[in-house]
Amino acid sequence: MKKVNILQRLETAGVIAVVRGKDKEEAIKASHAIVKGGMHGLELTFTVPRADEVIRELAEFYKDQPEVVIGAGTVLDAVTARLAIMAGADYIVSPTFDRETAEICNLYQIPYLPGCMTITEMKEALKSGVDIIKLFPGSAYGPSIISAFKAPMPHLNIMPTGGVSLDNMDEWFKAGVITVGVGGNLLAPAAVGDFDKVTEVAAQYMAKFHEIKGA
Repeated sequence: MKKVNILQRLETAGVIAVVRGKDKEEAIKASHAIVKGGMHGLELTFTVPRADEVIRELAEFYKDQPEVVIGAGTVLDAVTARLAIMAGADYIVSPTFDRETAEICNLYQIPYLPGCMTITEMKEALKSGVDIIKLFPGSAYGPSIISAFKAPMPHLNIMPTGGVSLDNMDEWFKAGVITVGVGGNLLAPAAVGDFDKVTEVAAQYMAKFHEIKGA
């Protein structure tokens, strides 16, 4: 039931922070700042140098806080996916769908969230055992597309990434998404070393999420 447990934790987290950074230190500091703001979903992208080391350190640091769910993002192939899983990643996110990556994730009972833009891609992903589809980039469509995708496939679980903001997050959830991915405006302060601001913005996202969910 490992995979089901992780999927439930992702849904509970609600907002997933897409963590980038110029180096390992910045990514780790940003991740801690995000969790401090109450945001428990972290997607550590493999554009960060030594990303697997960052995942390993974060997984060890938060091992006694099961609400914190740590995944790997920008995973382009199965080799990178396995590297991330061995480092302790709870889930794998890709900008595109890759069948070999889906298979390696299934082998280890790890959720795979591939980026898809068309109903055809989504169907192929579901056939390969994918549970959550990453709609990427979400900005290419907007929240209104969700009902169009879910009309023929109501069982679709969608996480939009790219184009989700504090201003439109409620529209995405009302449209029926399971969770959302945020990056740009959340992580921008980290690039100039303002990690307190990262915590502040993370707290704003979570306050909005709880308001939407009525929690």
